[in-house]
Amino acid sequence: MKKGVLILIVAVVFLLGLAGWFIRGLNYVVILDENVNQSWAQVENQLQRRNDLIPNLVNTVKGYAGHERGVFTEVTQLRSQWASAATRGEKITAAREMGGVLSRLLLVAENYPDLKANQNFLTLQSQLEGTENRIAVERRRYNQAVMGFNAYRRTVFGSLFARMRGLIKPAEYFEAEEEAARVPEVKF
Repeated sequence: MKKGVLILIVAVVFLLGLAGWFIRGLNYVVILDENVNQSWAQVENQLQRRNDLIPNLVNTVKGYAGHERGVFTEVTQLRSQWASAATRGEKITAAREMGGVLSRLLLVAENYPDLKANQNFLTLQSQLEGTENRIAVERRRYNQAVMGFNAYRRTVFGSLFARMRGLIKPAEYFEAEEEAARVPEVKF
């Protein structure tokens, strides 16, 4: 009888360990998914900050460079596109495009020496540069969270737990535009 009790205790301990492992696996995939969502929220906060700074920057530049309507129109359209984006993918695309347009806006500003000396413009430009740096940091953190989630999803047991939790779709990376890989041409 002692042997039977010992086997029963070992079996119960084994089953409890197996149940604990199973529950931890189910919870871990949720934690990774929430980490991706939290990281995306931080990216979105910084993109919103940039979106809020843009009208002030555009209005300041507009006062000096009124004939550069194409850039102003594009900035306004992309700002609206980002604000109305419904999915994470749409927001990523709009944010990428906005980065390129902002570069062109700042190039327009370079052509106006009076504007470059304007304290309001300098302050806005500094805030925008700081925001762009924050966006880069948050994008990196987001991509790290995505990597952790996607890698876990691809493991043997991770895929099982992800499927059981309904988290079968891989998270999207926030990647640079294709134009960012090209070296800009500088002319003197």
